Amino acid sequence: MPRNATSPDHVTQRLRFIVACLLVASSSAFASPCQFESQGEGRVAAIVDARSLRLDDGREIRLSGIAPTATTKQALTALLAGRDVMLRSADDTPDRYGRQGALVFIGESDISVQAMLLARGDAIASAEIVDKDCAAALMASEAAARRQKMGSWADPSAIKNAESPDDILAEIGRFAVIEGKVLSVRQAGATTYLNFGRNWTRGFAVTISKRNLAAFESAGMTLKSLENRRIRVRGWVEGNAGPRIDVRLVGQIELLGANEPTGVRP
Repeated sequence: MPRNATSPDHVTQRLRFIVACLLVASSSAFASPCQFESQGEGRVAAIVDARSLRLDDGREIRLSGIAPTATTKQALTALLAGRDVMLRSADDTPDRYGRQGALVFIGESDISVQAMLLARGDAIASAEIVDKDCAAALMASEAAARRQKMGSWADPSAIKNAESPDDILAEIGRFAVIEGKVLSVRQAGATTYLNFGRNWTRGFAVTISKRNLAAFESAGMTLKSLENRRIRVRGWVEGNAGPRIDVRLVGQIELLGANEPTGVRP
């Protein structure tokens, strides 16, 4: 074979190299906006639960930006058991349980553990990260997993249909992702209701407190404009007078285009 000829093996190796470079670039793009101030480091001594770990110095760390799925704890154990980690966040103030919230990075990696879990479908983006660019990066990691039906997204029921309140009621006390069309927007006292059903006492609804309206207006999202729009909403499901999600953060609501495929079952 002439020296400058390209063998099939050589082509395959080059393709693999290009794909690897693209994956690294993509991952870095997702991770780079989340490089907050360092809040210390340590070695993981134990995985406490699906969102918490304990370092060898006794600190308990809560992973910011994600909600757990059935596979999160197992995935965390595989990723972090005995590993040296770096913590990054806007501040290191512990929550009321004494846990330090942070994005967690393995060694010198610039890709957070949260982004890894989301990209594999082993977690759901919680929308609690308020930094706009970082939040968008984490949501992009989750969206990629959804498109590829990775991890929990392989289950057709992973995204609940707003028109099936009984299915949503089964998720009370859990973090859920729900899609549907907002049929009406109503205000009662200090609460705005996004109603997805005609029967307000049984149908699914999103509630938004008046004290949080300014944040939506600042983001250019007028709640009344959501009427007759399809949206994706995420949060903890409550069950008072029908299934509810109380939305506190703008990132919990995503507008869906008219032709955008949904994750709900027909």
